Amino acid sequence: MTGHPAAAVAGGPETDLELLVHGVGGTTPEKMLGDPRTVRITGDDTAAVFRRAEDAEPGTHPGQGPVQEAYVWCNLTSGDGSRALWLLLLPFMVVNLAHWMRPAAPGRPRVVRLYGLLVRLAALTLTVLLVAAACEVALDLVAWQCAGVRACARRHSWLGFLAPGPVNAAWWTAPGRRLALAATIPATLVALLWYLSHRTWNAYESHQPMSSASLPAAGDTSPGGAVPTPPGTDDGGGARDGEPAPSPEDTRGGGASEAIDADPAGDGSALARPGFWYGRRLVARLRAAHTAAGLLTVASAVATPAVRFDHRPGGPAVLGVLGALLTVAIVAWAAAVVGVVCGRGRSENRLDRRLDRQLVRGLPLGALGLLLLTLLYAGWTRPGWRSGGRLPGDPAFGALMSAQGLLVVALAAVAGYLHRRRPDPRAGMRGLGGPAVTLLACALGGVMSGGVAQRVADWLDGTRALLPGPPVLLTWQASAIPALLAVLLLLAARLTVSTARHARAERARVRHEHPGEPEDPARTRAIAHARAMAGLTDRAPLVLAVLTATTLLLGASALAGALLTGRTPDGAAHRAHHAVQAVAQTSQALGSWLVGLGFLLFVTWGRRAYKDAAARRTIGILWDVGTFWPRAAHPFAPPCYAERAVPDLTWRMATWTRRTGGRLVLSGHSQGSVLAAAAAWQLTPPARGRVALLTYGSPLERLYGRWFPAHFGPPALAALHRDVACWRNLHRRTDPIGGPVRVPDDSTPEVDLEPLADPLAYGRTPDHPLPAPILGHSDYQADPVFTRERARLLARLRPGLPGQRPEPAAPDPGGAGTPTGQDVQGSSGRSSA
Repeated sequence: MTGHPAAAVAGGPETDLELLVHGVGGTTPEKMLGDPRTVRITGDDTAAVFRRAEDAEPGTHPGQGPVQEAYVWCNLTSGDGSRALWLLLLPFMVVNLAHWMRPAAPGRPRVVRLYGLLVRLAALTLTVLLVAAACEVALDLVAWQCAGVRACARRHSWLGFLAPGPVNAAWWTAPGRRLALAATIPATLVALLWYLSHRTWNAYESHQPMSSASLPAAGDTSPGGAVPTPPGTDDGGGARDGEPAPSPEDTRGGGASEAIDADPAGDGSALARPGFWYGRRLVARLRAAHTAAGLLTVASAVATPAVRFDHRPGGPAVLGVLGALLTVAIVAWAAAVVGVVCGRGRSENRLDRRLDRQLVRGLPLGALGLLLLTLLYAGWTRPGWRSGGRLPGDPAFGALMSAQGLLVVALAAVAGYLHRRRPDPRAGMRGLGGPAVTLLACALGGVMSGGVAQRVADWLDGTRALLPGPPVLLTWQASAIPALLAVLLLLAARLTVSTARHARAERARVRHEHPGEPEDPARTRAIAHARAMAGLTDRAPLVLAVLTATTLLLGASALAGALLTGRTPDGAAHRAHHAVQAVAQTSQALGSWLVGLGFLLFVTWGRRAYKDAAARRTIGILWDVGTFWPRAAHPFAPPCYAERAVPDLTWRMATWTRRTGGRLVLSGHSQGSVLAAAAAWQLTPPARGRVALLTYGSPLERLYGRWFPAHFGPPALAALHRDVACWRNLHRRTDPIGGPVRVPDDSTPEVDLEPLADPLAYGRTPDHPLPAPILGHSDYQADPVFTRERARLLARLRPGLPGQRPEPAAPDPGGAGTPTGQDVQGSSGRSSA
């Protein structure tokens, strides 16, 4: 493939264009366009638009139908080897999804803001949990426990210089200095998270959505296709040339016009707002707060044992005062961090280009200064100080788990209230999907933390029982995993039975759909099985509900057991009935083994993804689904690729339609249909009048409409149907992802076509002499219906009366240009063939 940027801007005679957007997992432009010779016409190595080489030059399109362009965005989620590090961010990605899973709630902005606040606080606890787990490993297990026991230190030669000696101990053997040295590991982890977030922040959040002032005038064929912003034109940032700057209240994000975390007016979608795909300011604030929280966690882990030693009876008075002052400072700075997280949500009504630079710089730098003072304080000489047992601070994990449980319960109450205000029978789990996902994110973070701690403890101690080991709560959490797996196995058995029954019922339907053809039992079973398996997607609410309820019950039991007994499960059951002892011992041993296996698989998968591009693309599928949404709750989550992809698509469609006056079919498959819908919402009304939407294998209603009802619920999809000129959706009964969008409208043709035949032929026919494959979610363009429906969409875009092409003209004061005859006709969006 070779670059050919000039072709992207040269005025051409084409009047019909199909812009293809691929789905999850990515693909190549050669496969999308069906031609081994493709040319990149605009974009870069991360995301670009391609054409066939024969269509790259103006006037060279030799075939029938529209000129095809392919937008390839897969490198946004599966690029270089650094994407493997994103596996560490999995809990952060999951909790960020919960922010967007709230029920629709028009007229309840305060409750909506409370929902967002609770999710942001839960996300903050996950950051603290991750750093606390790193402190548990580095400070407690390594520096405090193993390095403090000469037998353990001898088994690991690299710890020899930290081991206390009988006489004339080395300078580093003091407990506080060992802790100060080990604190560099969790502090480095915090720095790595900050670096990854800052790097992706510059690469993704820096792409501004399209504004009307940036568009070229109608008929403009200049190479850049852009015009300067006229004086007095609103550039989307809320200020006009020659007008006063925004007020301090707006600068702080508290202006009434910002509509922070609020639902859109009417029944539209917030995805149509100018600032929806530009969360740069919020991510910067949250990144500063979470970085500071991580550093303060390290400072607390180092300071706690030193402060306790200094406050013992007869302890050094000066160090006791210094410890008290340092504790107050850490608590005050932590309160400031919580205040920043609570203080501001997203502003979406306009492009918020400002950054809170003093806050973004000062908050983490202040936390770093407190950490350095803490290391200096802990390293001070304290005669008689010895490390023994676990590091003081064991209750920290219990407090974190309790806080997460309370936040999840409060979030469930808020989500339930919002759902009752506007019930949606299609919403997953009756609007409780967000709290359920938040709970799973917390559980995933706990399992990952406990897994690392368990494995490091086993590696350091072996089977000699020299060390107390990790906190008791982490052992209880690991012991709950076998019970959770048992429940999931029972659920899997039930789903298997119900799927088999569904497949048997589908066999009769398959035979009924092909009358007069010879019966092929194996063929019938294969088709029926594919349909039954595709139906499992609709059972996701049941699976998530069972998983959430079981996790909540087991998590509460583990917390209660750890707090009430203070012992591991087998120790707590020491005097119980022998059957209870056997269950406790088996659960603890099996849980530790399963956690270890999961940790090894996690590391192996990450290592393979770092070296193997194919494995990285597999992981990229997970990011394709999980990172569509902006980082509104957790700044360390993998970045939102839509903040690059949506402006790309919007710019391409807007500039092409304004330059050529032609008709455009926006063709999206699977996740590409979601990107296509988001881009269509961002277009101006004149541009939408010449854009038809063709979706296939689309999860717009089946997944996004059910799990993200505030943004893709029935009112939002109905508004999209009204906004675009025309829309057709194709789906199959064998597709496990795509489905109908269910947007009926009596005044225009319905969006959904009848389910496509799959396979295309039941038996062997003259057109299909070999057995036709069951396509499921793939190869929609191979169906003849695809070409027919695309032609019908283009015909519906044709104006009733031909309009005269406009002459190049200067833009109007609003920067949108004067609408042509096609603009006026297309804006109604309801022209017929």
